[in-house]
Amino acid sequence: MATAWNASSSRWAPASNAGKYQYLPRRNKLKTASATLTKTLAVLALGWCALAPVQAQTSTPTSASRIAWISPERIYNESKLAKLAEEKLKEEFKSREKAMNEMAGRLKAASEKLDKDAPSLNEIDRNKRQRDVMDLDKEYQRRQREFREDLSQRTNEERQAISEKATKVIKQLANVEGFDIVLQDAVWASNRIDITDKVLAALDKDK
Repeated sequence: MATAWNASSSRWAPASNAGKYQYLPRRNKLKTASATLTKTLAVLALGWCALAPVQAQTSTPTSASRIAWISPERIYNESKLAKLAEEKLKEEFKSREKAMNEMAGRLKAASEKLDKDAPSLNEIDRNKRQRDVMDLDKEYQRRQREFREDLSQRTNEERQAISEKATKVIKQLANVEGFDIVLQDAVWASNRIDITDKVLAALDKDK
């Protein structure tokens, strides 16, 4: 089956619908493991795993209630636990990240070389090269998917560990200082009720 090469669009298209293979270069769609790792680790700094509610006997604050507030973002940005978790994940996934980036480089090079050589290749060689690139692309996509899933799972585990420790510290601080409720979401909160610095200090000391 003859195959037409469209050099201007850098795409393979079968000369008729009976064509067995179609190659569409994915160079612009390649996402390296570094980008995936960086994006996922950013969750540690931005996405707070909700803390367990911290409050005393009453379920709603009254005029006599002592209320405190914490900034979850600061705890994830500034706590030693969060920074250690980020470094831990980077180290844990470093070798896989390197392997994925090297594979992405091979795929990009193979795709570009196929684009360059295609006009001079016979049909058999073109089809073989197409299959090789497509097989490499499928393997890369499979490994990238596993990389994302494993990294996401480990990130969630680290977030949960930090959440549990932070909740414990907040409860202890609330009991010591007599707070009836500690909020983590508010449109606005006065500095007078912000206990984030105290939570950070206790959390870093208790790590």
